[in-house]
Amino acid sequence: MPRVNAQLSPSTARRPILDLPDELISQIAAGEVVERPASVVRELVDNALDAGATQVTVRLMAGGVRLISVEDDGSGIPREELPMALRRHATSKIASLSDLESVGTMGFRGEALAAIASVSETALLSRVAGQESAFLLDARSGELRPAARTVGTTVEVKELFFSTPARRKFLKTDATELAHCIEAVRRHALARPDVGFAIWHEGRLVEQWRAVPVDGGEAVARRLADVLGGEFVDQSIEVRHTAGPVTVVGRAGIPDASRSRADWQFCYVNGRYVRDKVLTHAARSAYEDVLHGQRQPVYALYVDIDPARVDVNVHPTKIEVRFRDSREVHQAVRHAVENALAAPRAGSAPAVPLVPARTVLAPAAAAAPAPAWAQPGLGLRPRPEPEIGHRVSDLGALWQRTPAVQEAPTPWTSPVAASATPAAAPAAAPAEDWPLGRAVAQLHGIYILAENAQGLVIVDMHAAHERIVYERLKAQADTGKPIASQPLLIPATFAATPQEVAAAEAGVDALAALGLEISPFSPRTLAVRAVPTTLAQGDPVELARSVLAELAAHDASTLVQRANNEILGTMACHGAVRANRRLTLEEMNALLRQMEATERSDQCNHGRPTWRQLSVKELDGLFLRGR
Repeated sequence: MPRVNAQLSPSTARRPILDLPDELISQIAAGEVVERPASVVRELVDNALDAGATQVTVRLMAGGVRLISVEDDGSGIPREELPMALRRHATSKIASLSDLESVGTMGFRGEALAAIASVSETALLSRVAGQESAFLLDARSGELRPAARTVGTTVEVKELFFSTPARRKFLKTDATELAHCIEAVRRHALARPDVGFAIWHEGRLVEQWRAVPVDGGEAVARRLADVLGGEFVDQSIEVRHTAGPVTVVGRAGIPDASRSRADWQFCYVNGRYVRDKVLTHAARSAYEDVLHGQRQPVYALYVDIDPARVDVNVHPTKIEVRFRDSREVHQAVRHAVENALAAPRAGSAPAVPLVPARTVLAPAAAAAPAPAWAQPGLGLRPRPEPEIGHRVSDLGALWQRTPAVQEAPTPWTSPVAASATPAAAPAAAPAEDWPLGRAVAQLHGIYILAENAQGLVIVDMHAAHERIVYERLKAQADTGKPIASQPLLIPATFAATPQEVAAAEAGVDALAALGLEISPFSPRTLAVRAVPTTLAQGDPVELARSVLAELAAHDASTLVQRANNEILGTMACHGAVRANRRLTLEEMNALLRQMEATERSDQCNHGRPTWRQLSVKELDGLFLRGR
């Protein structure tokens, strides 16, 4: 029998159960609360805000390893309570179980100061109103002596992890630790625009955010601009939504402002920054229709909920929470962001009535509840200094798309042109009365050029029409009824793969709900016998192949319920007007009017913009006018 490694084998001698020494208990607790200097900064700023501070100053040396000093102008700590502040589970935040079940403060555990003092040289300097002087407490010696200070508290932490050198070896460079400390303060600053914050490192001011003396959403927007930059506010939309006991406010970035990393996603619950899967998933799901792939949205969302409906006593660092009803919070956040992205970005409606939905580009459909056009320039990326000599490929770059391969222009006749009067714009209405203006030309069969009050509007006609068709398909799917279909006079047959035949046979009900009828014509041939009415003029074979591919990749039992999934986007893409199709001015104007009446029409189903604005000033710059 092989010999077992002595180091791995348990000791046969029984060990008695003993109480751990207080010092070891503190070290264990410190390992849960204090991970790095940023953890200390977060806990101390929490205490400063709980004390009612209006100005918080953080001073650091060596990224916070040598020194962390947090000064505030809060209410302070009385002389007789200073020694108690360093005891484990001693706090002024809660006093009973009922208080724990409805925590309204940033801190409440009473562990932070004791844990910090166990792994550093800590000193408390505090003064309350009416006290003759401040008092300084040395955590190591317990010495308490008078000192000079105005009302407020200063917590000084030196030589972090000096008593646990192994922990100190795991710290990163000073620059990295400083960045984490700045991020910790930044998260607090985003939640408290009424408080000023300053960060000093090695005697140099590295960040400062002054208090914003304005209430409401304007204060939040100003603080977001100060902390994240004015570009964040310019490229985001205000969020304001209430659903039962949950209120969600903040700002959600437009799809154009998405990033490759999820580093600009800030969620707060009752003023506390949290990383919660429910909130993250809810926000991400709100971008399903406008942001695809690996791009990450940007947002700052503030959730206000009854403290009794959320448990903050989940993690030692208080960065995780648990909701009593996670579904109601998920729905509130998702609907808040969805409504913000779908609502108009301007405060007024079009000056003239919108053209009815029955136009030359698509069959009749119910009008969208709210238009989704935007005032030119709002929420779009700052444009660089214009250069002379724009090509079609340059325009394609504005939409982050590859220009379509140029083919021989094909005249295109509207599917309803023969039976409906073209819904052209009223002749008497001036172009500037419409947000997207009046069409003047078509460029290379790809872009529509329109004139409005601000200048020139350039529209990617396929992307814009794709969004219009997609919203109509969603509206039909949301009713719970099968999408209206139109039988084909002559079924379209095509040679199918075994996977396509299997998907068609297994997904008959799902296909019917989507307005498609695809049945076997022979063992290796499928026949498309009906297509959605909205897509009657598209290529039925290409549509069938795309839908069957989606059907094979997803569970048919959940396909119909996922009304906003990729399959409707695929169907919309195949039903939209293609590039290199020549449109008449009436058809182009009809498309512009439909865009103004469709939600989210400024983004295609893949997250790219559908139109761009060139102001007269920018056009003047192209020709050096005024120079």
